[in-house]
Amino acid sequence: MLTMTGNKHFQPKHSVAKQLLFVLLGAALLLLIPALAMQLTSEVNWGLGDFAAGAIVLVGTGSAYVLLTWKLSSTGSRVVIGALLGLTCLLIWAEMAVGIFH
Repeated sequence: MLTMTGNKHFQPKHSVAKQLLFVLLGAALLLLIPALAMQLTSEVNWGLGDFAAGAIVLVGTGSAYVLLTWKLSSTGSRVVIGALLGLTCLLIWAEMAVGIFH
């Protein structure tokens, strides 16, 4: 049982290892979308490098969130960290897709 100073009722639902497993599974599920789309249309044409880059961005962002928030009990802090990481993830993804910063 993990308790925080000043908040004796804080108990994470899952261990960090289990949360990181959820991140891996979530990233795999998200990457199934373009994999399935490639079977249905010629508009989506990803290579192995594209899937690897997508996995790195998704797993990196999710892992950063888990590791930065695993001891936080404040919902507001978790939301702010999640929003900043989400925005960063979207900016990186957009840069890789269309090069918005050129």
